[in-house]
Formats: sequence, C-alpha cells, structure tokens
Amino acid sequence: MALFQHLFSNGRKKSASNQGKDQPLSVQERFQALKNLPEFFRLIYQTSPAMFITNVILRAFRAAIPVTMLYLGKLIIDEVVRLTDVTGDKDLSYLFMLIGAEFGLAIISDATNRATVLLDSLLGDKFSNETSVRLMKHAGTLDLAQFEDAAFYDKLERARRQTVTRTALMTQVLGQMQNIITIGFLSIGLVAFSPWLILLILVAVVPAFLGESHFNERSYSLNNQWTPERRELDYFRYIGASDETAKEVKIFGLSGFLVSHFATLANKYYLANRKVAVARARWGSVFAAIGSAGYYGAYIIIIFQTVNGTLSIGDLTFLSGSFMRLRGLLESVLNQFSSMAEGALYLRDFFDFFEMKPLIPSQEKATAIPKPIRQGFVFEDVGFHYPNTNQWAVRHLNFTLQAGEKLALVGENGAGKTTLIKLLSRLYDPTEGRILLDGVDLKEYNPEELRAEIGVIFQDFVQYQMTAATNIAVGNIEEQYNHIKIDDAAYRGMADRVIQKLPKGYDQMIGRRFANGVNLSGGEWQKVAISRAYMRDAQILVLDEPTAALDARAEYEVFQRFSDLTRGKTAVLISHRFSTVRMADRILVLENGQMREIGTHQELLEKGGKYAELFSLQAQGYQ
Repeated sequence: MALFQHLFSNGRKKSASNQGKDQPLSVQERFQALKNLPEFFRLIYQTSPAMFITNVILRAFRAAIPVTMLYLGKLIIDEVVRLTDVTGDKDLSYLFMLIGAEFGLAIISDATNRATVLLDSLLGDKFSNETSVRLMKHAGTLDLAQFEDAAFYDKLERARRQTVTRTALMTQVLGQMQNIITIGFLSIGLVAFSPWLILLILVAVVPAFLGESHFNERSYSLNNQWTPERRELDYFRYIGASDETAKEVKIFGLSGFLVSHFATLANKYYLANRKVAVARARWGSVFAAIGSAGYYGAYIIIIFQTVNGTLSIGDLTFLSGSFMRLRGLLESVLNQFSSMAEGALYLRDFFDFFEMKPLIPSQEKATAIPKPIRQGFVFEDVGFHYPNTNQWAVRHLNFTLQAGEKLALVGENGAGKTTLIKLLSRLYDPTEGRILLDGVDLKEYNPEELRAEIGVIFQDFVQYQMTAATNIAVGNIEEQYNHIKIDDAAYRGMADRVIQKLPKGYDQMIGRRFANGVNLSGGEWQKVAISRAYMRDAQILVLDEPTAALDARAEYEVFQRFSDLTRGKTAVLISHRFSTVRMADRILVLENGQMREIGTHQELLEKGGKYAELFSLQAQGYQ
C-alpha cells in the first residue's frame, strides 16, 4: 500500500504546484533575468580567479585572429596576382613570409582554442562541484515543512539542474564576449572598404534573432510549466524498474498500470514540445532564407565591383570572407544572446532557491539547552495542522513528559503519534499553543542544539547505501571514525549479530545500489537503524514504530534493552504491540489527533476506556 500512497500523494503535489505557472514569461521579464549574470560570474571567479582571468585573456587574444587571418589571405592572393604579371625572375620571399605568418597564426589559433576549451572544462567542473556542495549545505538549513511542499520541491529540482547545466552558460557568455570583439575587428575592415555592407548584414540577421527570441521564450515557459510532470515521469520511471518496488509491482501486477501512466504523461509532454519545435523549425527556415538572400545580394555587388576593377581579387576574398564570417558571428551572437536570456531565467531559479530562508531559524541569543533536563516537556493546548491543509493533525494536547520518564504513545494509524514526535523535536512549530522545556518555550532554544539532545528513529527510517559502520554512525556522524562507539551502539541496538554475518563486517557495503553491496532483511535493517539512536549521547530517546519488521520476540528484546539502556533518560516509544507498550511508565492514548487518556498500563485498564478496548482486541487475537 505504501506504493499507492506515494502515487497518489505525488499526484496531489503535482496539481498544487502547477498553480500559477501557465502564464508565459514576457520579453521584459526575460531580459530582466540578465541581472543574474554578474552574480553568476562573481561565483565563477571565486571558484578559481587564476583560471577565470587566464580564460578571459586567451579569448580576447583569439578574438583578433580571424580578421588577421583574412587580411593575410588577401595579401597572399594580391601577391600571387602581382607575381603572375611579373616576367623573368620572381622574388617569392614576401609571399613565403606571408604564408609563414598565416601558418604560424593557425598554430597559435589552434593552441589557444584548445587552452580555452581545457579551461572551460576544468572551471566548469570545479564550479559545478562547488555549487552542488553549496546547494546541499543550504538544503540542510531548510525545514521539514519546506521539504514536504511540492512547490518547494519544484524549486529544488530546478536549482539542482542548474548546478550541472549552467556551467555551459559560462562558456556561452565568454564565447559571446570573444565573438563581439571579433565582430568589432571585422566591422572595421568592412567599413574601410564598403560601409553599406553593414546594413545588409543587419537585414540578414535581425529577423532570425527576433524569431529565436520568441521561441526561446516559449521553450522556457513550457519547461517551467512541466517541472512537476517531469518529476512525476522520473518517479514512475524509477518505481517501474527498481529493486525497492519490484516485489510489490509484481505481486499487484502494477507493471501495466505504471507503464501506461508513464506513456500517457510522456506523450503529452512530447506533443506539447513537438508543437513548439515544429513552429520553430518552420519559421527558422523562413528567416534563414531571408539571411541567405541578404548575403548573396552583397556577394553579387562585391563581384561586380571586382569585375569593374574597383576592388582587387584579394579585396574580393577579404570582403566576401569577412562578410560571411561577420554574418555568421552576428547570427551566433544574437541567437546566443537570446539563449543567454533563457539561461539567465533558469539561473534565476538557482538564485531563488538560495534566497529561501528556514521557517524555524536559529537565534543568535538563544537559551542554552538544560543539561541535564530537570523538569521535562509541557504541552500547553498544542495544536498543529500541516501546511496547505486545514485539517488538524493534533489539537488541544495538554500533558507533561517528565524528565527521566518513559512515555508510550498509543493510537490507531493517523492518530497523530508521529506528528507529536515532530513537534517535540521541533521539526515543526505548533500552529497554536506552545511546548515548554524546563519552563522555557521551545522557540527560545536553537533547533539544532535541541535536536542534538534527541535520538530519534522514525518508522520510515532511511536505508543508506553505505557501509554498515557508516549506517550506524549517521546517528552521530561526528563520531564516524570512533569504532569503539560504533561497536557499542551496534551491541545496544542488536545490530552486532547482523554485522557479524556480513563478509566484510563493519566495512561491508549494505544495500544493492552499488557494486558488491549486500542487502539486508527488513528486520536486519531496523536493528541497524535502532543502533543509530544509541550513537548519540542524547538526553531524550525516541523509537517511532521502528520494529514493525521484527517478530514479537525480537521486538520484546529490543524494547527490553531500550528500557534498560535508557534508565535516567527521557524516552518516548511508539508501538502497536501492547506487550511492549506496558513497559512504559505512562501511556498516552491519542484518537483523531486529540489526547483521549493518559496513565499507567494498570490505571488505563481499570479505567475501561479506549486503551482497555484496544488492549482487549489485541489480546483476543492471541487467544
């Protein structure tokens, strides 16, 4: 059923995140996005000042090479024509000098080209790595509420793509700078011979530029609108062929459903993209024809002037070559400019993500966490509903979790047990009411310091595709090289027996995503996860139904050990098995998000309320 929950929750997120994204971006918005480029290049410069400056200098030098090569070609042809008219001995020294200069320039041009390509590659990889690190660090500062919001995930997905795709924008912009300098040199050459050729070039390239600008805008708008759907496509592609979902897909015969859903959605995206691509190709052909007409019109005029003796053969070669090169460069610059604007729009997504602030920020003058905790937690009329919903997950909670007490939470699925744990560890702040720790509102403490004092294993714990030792060490990653502490935590969580069976022990890669990985059973994974809680020297330990895959005896052993090892510490445990729940000092019963009753096992049985009813129902199942 977990698979179906993922499917339908994904669909709900998609529809929510689509709101307000059907309007195409205006030309003004697109060009305003170019304001992101200075900040973008500041980040690239900071990545490696030496490589960046060297790259710029090499490109500036390369920009002057094309016009120099064309002019050398003109001189060579004029010299050849002159020599054909000379009778008798011909002095070829000047001709060979020109050819040698052109040859040397060709070698220099190739060398600088390879150098800039190398620098682009190295700088791009370094920038991609550093921005990926920065993105992960910033994501780590944001809150659980933001990660559970579909609109946030769309921003995160677009920002994540920028870390690997926007490096091409760096090469694009630097190439633009180089081309613009080259255009300047070529334009000076053309103006010296025939100024009116510049006008013909503009006629040839401006229509194509306007067309590309229009279709780049449409392409960006389409990609932006389809971010949720592309995320859904990736999700269906994954669950349709994954070792994690294979059993359930086969048992429920879901393959056809998944394939059909993926194919339908993929075809819709294909049709939407095809419409833009076909229109772009059609109009592109028209604009290309206009550009060709402008070029050949100028070419014919140059030929007539050469035939009439106004221009030399070398001039003809220089002008036709310059015109062709200038037209190509202008088209490239204008088209790339439009593409740069599109890239800058995507870049805006990157910077927008980094402008997001945590909803539960740290405070500079926060109250220090009490060590040790003396009074405990007090819930005062606490209510909470998740973002984007008006349905209360918990409400009117009034109770005390005393220091050193072991409290069990009991209730049917959806009663609010896990939500209460999230509030206790301040993954969320209450919508109403407040939670006190030793008489101080939790909001007065820094959330990171509070969480450092809590060891929590949730029912949906993560199976890290890492070594067995690292899987345990994530409970206190600063101690990842403390093998004594890891071994002790494994013993406490009963994972030591699991690890002893692995071929490489603690160094064994577990999970099958990577080579030589060994998969564990559900119960073995849970023992590894439980061991994480013991890695922390935490004052509060929480087990949120982490033993669902264990048999009754194994769960009893886990909680018996949990009870022994948490003496003097505050502990919260959630379990559907009342044989383990009764170990707690007190039991809090939740129903529909509200506290139904609280007391010891015996007190609640004598009361004959909800707990007694649930206990009796479970006891009948064992008779």
